[in-house]
Amino acid sequence: MKNMTIENITKACNGKFYGDKSLLDKEITGVEKDSRLIEEGYLYIPFVGNVVDGHKFIPQVFEKGALVTLSEKILETEEYPYIKVESTALALKEIATFYREQLDCKIIGITGSVGKTSTKEIIASVLEQKFDVLKTQGNYNNEIGMPLTILKIRENHDIAVIEMGISDFEEMHRLSAISKPDACVITNIGTCHLENLGDRDGVFKAKTEIFDNLKENAYVVLNGDDDKLSQIKDVRGVKPVFFGIETDRDVCAVKYQSLGIEGTKVTIRYFDEEFETIIPIPGHHMIYNAMAASCFGKHFGMTTEEIDKGIRSLKAISGRNNIFHTDKYVVIDDCYNANPMSMKASLSVLNEANTRKVAILGNMYELGENEKQLHREVGMHAANLGIDVVICIGELAKNIADAAKENNKNIKVLYFETKEEFENKMDDILKENDSILVKASNSMKFKTIVEKLS
Repeated sequence: MKNMTIENITKACNGKFYGDKSLLDKEITGVEKDSRLIEEGYLYIPFVGNVVDGHKFIPQVFEKGALVTLSEKILETEEYPYIKVESTALALKEIATFYREQLDCKIIGITGSVGKTSTKEIIASVLEQKFDVLKTQGNYNNEIGMPLTILKIRENHDIAVIEMGISDFEEMHRLSAISKPDACVITNIGTCHLENLGDRDGVFKAKTEIFDNLKENAYVVLNGDDDKLSQIKDVRGVKPVFFGIETDRDVCAVKYQSLGIEGTKVTIRYFDEEFETIIPIPGHHMIYNAMAASCFGKHFGMTTEEIDKGIRSLKAISGRNNIFHTDKYVVIDDCYNANPMSMKASLSVLNEANTRKVAILGNMYELGENEKQLHREVGMHAANLGIDVVICIGELAKNIADAAKENNKNIKVLYFETKEEFENKMDDILKENDSILVKASNSMKFKTIVEKLS
């Protein structure tokens, strides 16, 4: 890793090195907080959790070939070279900030209330047609995961597509200070993390902190159909590029046709140039993601043919609008997480199915004082779409069930207090050839429902 010697790392995190001084000019080969993933030459970062203290795995990481470890404690043995720091969490951010300054790789920061992951995936799919791309894996988008993602960039990477998730004010400022994006996109401003952010104005304020540490003359892409984002005229002296559907935005979808749950055919106009493509993942919201990806493809000098190929090559990932067929059902696995905006979007995807439509919905968390009403709005949306069967699980999700019943007497609505109660009866409720959406906040652990459907 470029300039990542033990000496430079020690200075970057204001630590104190203990061990053989001849190691100070050695460069690490990687950084990891999971002791099981340590490889030869790595820096290990032990975290003290509620259940496990990572420091107890220090002997094992050196057996695996670690070069050095951080530590919040003075180690009793001098056998292991280590950098003593006050906080490994803070040190991780400081080390990632230093490493970012060594890199020539362009970084795209992605944030927004809904669609960060799907937007990240389609941007990466497009850029991979021409460049060596690193993208955020899994849920590595917070103040631990994002610095670790930065530390996975290598000299062969041309572009890194980095997802940035937050739940409170100042978090995005800190993330952008580490990543210093060359370009960014904000997908939308919705109703998520309202416990801390209050309302959509608070969400807007928190998300736009990504602008605080952009590189000079950064490329900024915004959803022009979002009422909050469309008000932005200037970002640090740069005019944003706006995308939207059936509008006069810089980039727009001039024509689109649903292909059911197989995706969408769309004609995208990028300023004065038009091209047709097929988005292989269904949902109206995916049109926005494809437009954002087109913006970055064009910005980095790609042809429309390359962009088209990248969009068509998009693959879904587990738990994120992943559609698969079993012997009995078509399953829309979107159980990784949920907020009102994303749940409505997923219901609209389900509505594209041409068989009986079944929605299995659970609690959505971190919605603040209006959580009951926000759940009711999802129920109303399901009722308005005419989803055939709405199954709601959990205390908060009862509000979805109540609103769905009240607004459409023709749909079947079932409520279960617990997931286990539903799982015991699911074989009696579901029918062969059903199209089934599974969605809730991640802590509801609806993955087990997906596994049973599989």
